[in-house]
Amino acid sequence: MLRSWRVKLKLLLATVTLAVLLSWLYLFVGSLEYGRFLLLPPCLGEPPSRDAEREALASQVRRVEEENQQLRLQLSQAQVDGSPPWGASAEDAHRRGGQRSNRTACPKQRTVHKCELLHVAIVCAGHNASRDVVTLVKSILFHRKNPLHFHLITDSVAQQILQTLFQSWMVPSVHVSFYNAEDLKTPCHPLPTFLPSSPEVSWIPNKHYSGIYGLMKLTLAKALPSSLSKVIVLDTDITFATDIAELWAIFGKFSDKQVIGLVENQSDWYLGNLWKNHKPWPALGRGFNTGVILLLLERLRRLGWEQTWRLTAERELMSMLSTSLADQDIFNAVIKQDPALVYRLPCFWNVQLSDHTRSEQCYTEVSDLKVIHWNSPKKLRVKNKHVEFFRNLYLTFLEYDGNLLRRELFGCASLPSPPSDQLQQALEELDEDDPCYDFRRQHLTQHRVHLFFLQYEFPALTDPADVTLVAQLSMDRLQMLEAICKHWAGPISLALYMSDAEAQQFLRYAQASEVLSARRNVAYHIVYKEGQFYPINLLRNVALANTQTPYVFLTDIDFLPMYGLYDYLRNSIQQLELPNRKAALVVPAFETLHYRLTFPKSKAELLSMLDMGSLYTFRYHVWPKGHAPTDYAKWRTATVPYRVEWQPDFEPYVVVRRDCPKYDQRFVGFGWNKVSHIMELDAQEYELLVLPNAFMIHMPHAPSFDISKFRLSAGYRGCLRTLREEFHQDLSRKYGAAALKYLTAERGL
Repeated sequence: MLRSWRVKLKLLLATVTLAVLLSWLYLFVGSLEYGRFLLLPPCLGEPPSRDAEREALASQVRRVEEENQQLRLQLSQAQVDGSPPWGASAEDAHRRGGQRSNRTACPKQRTVHKCELLHVAIVCAGHNASRDVVTLVKSILFHRKNPLHFHLITDSVAQQILQTLFQSWMVPSVHVSFYNAEDLKTPCHPLPTFLPSSPEVSWIPNKHYSGIYGLMKLTLAKALPSSLSKVIVLDTDITFATDIAELWAIFGKFSDKQVIGLVENQSDWYLGNLWKNHKPWPALGRGFNTGVILLLLERLRRLGWEQTWRLTAERELMSMLSTSLADQDIFNAVIKQDPALVYRLPCFWNVQLSDHTRSEQCYTEVSDLKVIHWNSPKKLRVKNKHVEFFRNLYLTFLEYDGNLLRRELFGCASLPSPPSDQLQQALEELDEDDPCYDFRRQHLTQHRVHLFFLQYEFPALTDPADVTLVAQLSMDRLQMLEAICKHWAGPISLALYMSDAEAQQFLRYAQASEVLSARRNVAYHIVYKEGQFYPINLLRNVALANTQTPYVFLTDIDFLPMYGLYDYLRNSIQQLELPNRKAALVVPAFETLHYRLTFPKSKAELLSMLDMGSLYTFRYHVWPKGHAPTDYAKWRTATVPYRVEWQPDFEPYVVVRRDCPKYDQRFVGFGWNKVSHIMELDAQEYELLVLPNAFMIHMPHAPSFDISKFRLSAGYRGCLRTLREEFHQDLSRKYGAAALKYLTAERGL
């Protein structure tokens, strides 16, 4: 603080000196011109020339200006370091700054080159943490100006989710590496005899809600590549409010002995005064929070970090018995015995919104905020007088359109990405004058995909006849989910086409629904919106590819299956010996025009309703060719499965093996999306077997936007004909002469 006052005094004196010199120069030059002033040096007989006098004075002015600039620079740095403003006392500064006194004064901040690669490590396990990671990454990408390399230590669930997400996200200048957390639980090399021979971290009892994964950060010096010298480590419940490069630059402030950068803990936890007989782990003062860590990995390895933390943990566990705050307790115990290891980060780099927090002392203005840490189990429900502001900042990134973050870093060479390069080449080859350009562009659109958006329990033992219901939907069909879950007890795989904001609305809807929240065998896969057409066959393929059962029931979200259909299909698969034959089981489709329907409990009831006119065969009045080959007249009296032949435009709902052909993704919006799939099943010589005691009923709804475009736009229908012709040609190339029958049948020859 005193330094700042001295700087300001010097600046004032320098300013006065400069003003005097400039005035003197002005008067002197004027007097020389009129011959009124002559300066004789004391030891020389000849007076100096006018040019020499002017140059001497100009040189002195330049020198004073340079000193002035240096003083201004020192003054601005002193204010950044927390010095009081003009007219403020040291006590005032202490009241305003609070915990900001832990800032480390440094006359010069290390700058980060705009193309320098920054490394970030995150430990993540499970479905919920995977969603949190996405929000964290969005906040980083929003502010970043540098290439990034994320190092993700994950379980198998999080790896599947995040690997698919990043591959489909295709953010330029972002690289992602995965490390299997299971490999870190057990040592890769024999440990010294004086260390516990049990697994890496699972031997440590931990009461924290993060479980064993809350201890994984202790192993990063060993787990991450030996070529990696430094890394920023973040918890999943972090939100960035600034460019992460500013945090990376702080590595340049570390002394030769400092290896870990941490923010002081902003609660009284480690002071041991929260309740009677509260006994925390040893810590330096208030201790440090490990939600944001700067690690100099190279130095940690040289110091024998692995042995250090293990010995410390083993010693403290003799009396503490378990950790309460996971890795944070052990980090603090190590720092307690060797304080020189830690660099104190300014507290605005980890504003902790936990219970009993003192985080309000970390900021006075919104611009002070750098990183927000939701480190309470209550998360967004935590108590803080500014929690609404923090919550809104978090929700901004939660619902932010991730497609907008696919921006190039100009001036930096992008990390190699073959899929991205291939996509760019395909896009460049499109003809923008093609009347069907929009359809072809939509086909090439790379949609972000977030698999298993909610908790999903994979079946431990797979029934060889088990079957998963597969469907796709958008926000306007969300109301069908509860009804389908009541009708179908088996596993379900759904692809949902939504924006980032809609995905959060769906999350809240599902968590509030007693029916949906009780199910753990329904997999929800979010495909994020992009483009003007509904990518129906892409959605079907996403849902189909992420099933785990041997068989799949390919349906649409508007249909309610009959009660007991799940068990009936499994029995039919066994009785028809489907594992030994190539067959597709057809489930006859019906429809009602009534929004309220007493659902038939049997085939007999359905036939009665059919005769009374409250039910109809599906689309008989607008598209009879779609389901006429099912032969409903025969089905009325059938007691055993019967075979039907493929006919043009046939699009039944079928049960097939999971390894069936994929849907053709060139068909977007309305039209020919199922017809093309059934055609390819027939080309692969699938038998079409109609089940005699199975049925499904289509429930009424408003027309989709795409069907409206189909009905109103001649150009839309023309492009659909073009795509259909191209599909026929591709089918002929793929299956040879056998596929010619489809083209012949389509043309009525």
